[in-house]
Amino acid sequence: MSVNLSKGQQISLSKSDGSSLTAVRMGLGWQSAPRKGFLAKLTGTREIDLDASAVLFAGQKPVDVVFFQHLVSDDGSVRHTGDNLVGGVGQGGDDEAILVDLARVPVHVDQIVFTVNSFTGQTFAEVQNAFCRLVDETNGQELARYTLTGGGNHTAQIMAKVHRVGGGWQLKAIGEPATGRTFQDLMPSIASHL
Repeated sequence: MSVNLSKGQQISLSKSDGSSLTAVRMGLGWQSAPRKGFLAKLTGTREIDLDASAVLFAGQKPVDVVFFQHLVSDDGSVRHTGDNLVGGVGQGGDDEAILVDLARVPVHVDQIVFTVNSFTGQTFAEVQNAFCRLVDETNGQELARYTLTGGGNHTAQIMAKVHRVGGGWQLKAIGEPATGRTFQDLMPSIASHL
C-alpha cells in the first residue's frame, strides 16, 4: 500500500514483514501543462526537461552525485536510468528513475538527497501531473508518493531524502521549492536538510 507523503513527513523503509528494503527506485514523472490564451492553440504545449538527481552525503559533505551527466555513482550503488528531455512519455509512469541498492551504499554515506530541477528553466506552474515516488525495486510495489501540487514560480524542488537510522533507512519527504537549473544550484538549499 502506498503512502501519499506531505511535506516533512517521514516513513521507515521496512517491509510489512519487518525486514529492511534492499533496493528502491525513486521515480519522477511529469507532463507539460497546456498553455492558456489565444496563441495556445497555435503553439501547443512547451517541452519541459525536468531532471532527477541524487546527491550522496557523508555527514554534511557531498561525496558523489548521480544525474543525467553521471549516471552511476562511483561505487555502483546508485544508478540513473537516463535523461528524459520532454516528460509525459510514461502517461503516469516514471519518466526518469534513480535506482538505489541500499545494501551496497558505502557505510560512510548516511544520506541521499533527491532533487528535481527544470533544466530548460520553466517554472512548476508550467508542469502538471508531476510526482516523485519510492518503489520497492524487488517487487515493484509503490511505497510512497509525493505529488508536486500548486505549480509555483520555482524551477526546482528538493524532493526527499533517504537517510540511515540505526541499522536501516528512512525516507523523509522534504518538498521544498528552490531555484536552479542543476543540482549544483540547489546545494545551498539542500544544506539545511542534512
